[in-house]
Amino acid sequence: MVYTIKKALIVLSIMSAYFLQAQTPEKKTQLGFGQVDFLSIKMPENEKNMDFTGIHYNLMLNDWSYAGAGFYGAVGGTRGGFFTLGVNAGIKQNLTDNLFVDAGIHFGGGGGAGAPDGGGAFILPHVNLGYDFKNVAVTAGWSYIDFFDGGDINSNQFYASVQIPLSFDFSDFDDRESSFSMDGLTSSSWNQKSNRVSLLVHLNNLKAEGDSRFTDETPTSTNKLSGKTIRLAGFELNSYLNKNWFYFVKADGAYHGIKAGYMDIFVGGGYHLSMNKKRTNILAKFGLGAGGGGGVDTKGGFLIYPDLSIEQKLFDNVYASINKGYLMTPDSHFLSSTLGFGLKYYVDKDGITSDENEYSSVKFKGIEAIMKQDWYMDASRDGGFEQDMHQISLQINFFLNKYIYGAGQTSFANFGDAGAYAEGIVGLGVQSNRFLNDKVAVFAQLLGGAAGGGGISTGQGLIVKPSAGLNYKISDRLNLRGGLGYVKARGGSLSSTFANLGLSYNFSFLSAK
Repeated sequence: MVYTIKKALIVLSIMSAYFLQAQTPEKKTQLGFGQVDFLSIKMPENEKNMDFTGIHYNLMLNDWSYAGAGFYGAVGGTRGGFFTLGVNAGIKQNLTDNLFVDAGIHFGGGGGAGAPDGGGAFILPHVNLGYDFKNVAVTAGWSYIDFFDGGDINSNQFYASVQIPLSFDFSDFDDRESSFSMDGLTSSSWNQKSNRVSLLVHLNNLKAEGDSRFTDETPTSTNKLSGKTIRLAGFELNSYLNKNWFYFVKADGAYHGIKAGYMDIFVGGGYHLSMNKKRTNILAKFGLGAGGGGGVDTKGGFLIYPDLSIEQKLFDNVYASINKGYLMTPDSHFLSSTLGFGLKYYVDKDGITSDENEYSSVKFKGIEAIMKQDWYMDASRDGGFEQDMHQISLQINFFLNKYIYGAGQTSFANFGDAGAYAEGIVGLGVQSNRFLNDKVAVFAQLLGGAAGGGGISTGQGLIVKPSAGLNYKISDRLNLRGGLGYVKARGGSLSSTFANLGLSYNFSFLSAK
């Protein structure tokens, strides 16, 4: 009898282990690469060349083709504040083990700083020869840029880039909010070292100092900017190389203090020091990037950003953050001190082991990356008239639970004679389970934040943007997404119905605690 019971328990244990392993979400790997590139654009009417630098992330679709998205910003010339957003597609074909050809095209929208950008739409094809050093690749070759929707910018130029492999592990989007104990995953492919990332959402304040001034085109009684405070809203994404060192991407847009239109984007690195049993963190950072717009004179647009932050744990992985630093051109032509306040969320992802932390459970969290085209109907202009405006838009959704998500969205005009218009907004949304043969889901969201430029009447730049729509499943990771909504500016006359259509790429990632 005892022997029979022992045998039954052994069989039950084996079956339980098999069941747990069978229910563990499958680990998949998406190959991809980050890219920083540079080109110097010949401007019309003998204007000084506009130096243009971009930051991109591309997914490998197969062994030889890729697609992704990226931003560009002016860092030299006279057009500080010129920014764009667009989509990438291309091929990478090896000639030898290390030598390869990279040919592709970027389509996007944007502009600013009074440049002759027309509606903002442009194409940027390139053909490069590259060399792969395994952990980094460099390419150089030819490119052509054309702001074809009524713009006067078109130029052939030298083009160079640096590419770094940046792949990630993931599971299906339907696995979001699935929870597991460590015992259930130790025999799975998720038994690997975790990677730490953090996301900061903050309000930042720039206090202009020194000889900072507005551009000559700004209609003020004086061009003096020094002493004024520019209020910004934005985000910062950090990814850790080890316990202390990290790199970051940061973007902000103005919503008060000056005429709408200022924004900045930075990349950089920093050092993280924890104390008080990891309840308190001090971070020292240094960033390089592009900024301008809203009449702020940043010359060619190249900015540096030294900063010191202190963080205090509130609960779980959520911290309150205060930062103090400087944002300036290298020659201090534009100089501002910064003071920011925000909330930061830390995630240990992709694995269940760590040299610094001990985990007790994991949960899979949902992510949606959406690229879409917006159509603003009868968008109000500063000149007192209305005209349709179109913009390209990137939105990232992070699911707080199975249905509610936090969202961040940035958009740049590409048709409708408003090339300098841009948005940076955040908010919350809700999305249903799929129905109609597991194909259709509905969503609703409310976003708000900074917007301006391109002659669109947004006052000092604060907008609110509710919308609702449908997702239609194409594959496990790809959906067709459409929506309808309304956008309203506080302090401006923009008050428009809008529609959009695009694609969403969704997945879930492992978060360990």
